[in-house]
Amino acid sequence: MSSAPPDPPAARPPDAVERRAIPRQSLPGALTVRLGLWYALLFGGGALALVATTYALLAFSLQQRDREVVRSTLTRYASAYDRGGLRLLERVITAERAGGRYEPLFVRVLGDGAQATYFSMPEGWTDFDVARFRPAADGWSELSGGEGAALEVLTARLPDGALFQVGKSTEPRAELLARVRRSLLLAFLVLGLIAAGGGYVLTRSALQPLRDLGRTVRGILETGRLGARVPVRDTEDPLDQLGAQVNALLDRIEALIAAMRGSLDNVAHDLRTPLMRLRAAAEAGLRADSQGRDPREALADCLEEAERVVAMLDTLMDISEAEVGAMRLQRERLELADIVGDAVSLYSDVAEDKGVSLESHCAPGVSASADLNRMRQVVANLLDNAIKYTPAGGRVEIHTGVDGADALLTVADSGPGIPAEDLPRIWERLYRGDASRSERGLGLGLSLVKAVVEAHGGRVQAISTPGQGASFVVRLPAG
Repeated sequence: MSSAPPDPPAARPPDAVERRAIPRQSLPGALTVRLGLWYALLFGGGALALVATTYALLAFSLQQRDREVVRSTLTRYASAYDRGGLRLLERVITAERAGGRYEPLFVRVLGDGAQATYFSMPEGWTDFDVARFRPAADGWSELSGGEGAALEVLTARLPDGALFQVGKSTEPRAELLARVRRSLLLAFLVLGLIAAGGGYVLTRSALQPLRDLGRTVRGILETGRLGARVPVRDTEDPLDQLGAQVNALLDRIEALIAAMRGSLDNVAHDLRTPLMRLRAAAEAGLRADSQGRDPREALADCLEEAERVVAMLDTLMDISEAEVGAMRLQRERLELADIVGDAVSLYSDVAEDKGVSLESHCAPGVSASADLNRMRQVVANLLDNAIKYTPAGGRVEIHTGVDGADALLTVADSGPGIPAEDLPRIWERLYRGDASRSERGLGLGLSLVKAVVEAHGGRVQAISTPGQGASFVVRLPAG
């Protein structure tokens, strides 16, 4: 029992294009988050450094203020002690307490044998064991207490040998600094939130052109339509300028694709004619016996049309090689007069048959470093083009000369000239203006001239006024 063969897979239309799914990655969104975080980190780091510096300066200032109070108090009390002994010292301290100018301070006078002859300690300072506190020398010393508090003591030796000590507790300063730390921490957190939110908003706004660019590119990749453009603003912002440059690039790509389509259309049209002739000649050869025609004539026609197709393809390949810089050039020092002379002798019969005067005016000693065969192609194509479009009784002239560091070669004719709308396009491959469609040719001569001249580091220019002929000026680096 046989089974039916499986159905063949459905053929895809020839113009169908397989499109890959474009991953929906939000690059601008991720970049916005990253830049926002970086902004927040930088801003937060700067704020943290500012807060830390402010706190350190405040702590240092408070410490210096407390020590200045202790130092000035010790000086004042020591002066009173020197003038009136312990009795005057007690009166001064009592008077300051009564007047409200007294700060809580530790005051002690040590006589011979380190015995305390005077001692004053504010109530509540029970955490400091001052009985065992014996500084080693004059100056600042510190006595630790409970709960992180400390007593900063300044000791000075009096003229009678006694030690005078004044100290102040760091607890009030520590409490103030603790409140300042809490306030600064809260301010830092608020600034961090503001920095994160502000950084996200600012970067999102700044990267809006990049999101527009990504959206446009994604749309082109998904639909294949090059008509989409990036919305841009007329600003000096680099991202807006990038969008404008991308739009200009898309314009160039569209123009290039249109030109390629036009070139392909022209290639198809120009290949169709010789191929149809080739087919007609082959069919005539097949019918040669019945019509009494020699088949070799049909084969000769086939060969002629095949050579025409091969010449077109070879010329297209030469133009492509020259345009991409892959054309191999055998450079040597060439006298332009010699090349012009060869070309004139080659085309003199053609010009005479058409009734066109062909003249050459070559300055001596004009040379260039160039490839001989390629330069022959350039001159031959320009001469062929000039003679072709010059009517009987007209004139074609070739001039050579020097202009600064350039060797010049000019081919001028007295033909009908080139219309202004065709002048920019005559260098395009297979382009034919209205006046040239009736002429036999490949439509590649001027394209080859331009490609070869530019491959030599030169340039070519066409100058024409309709009704007054045309001039082609070739500039090459003088050799």
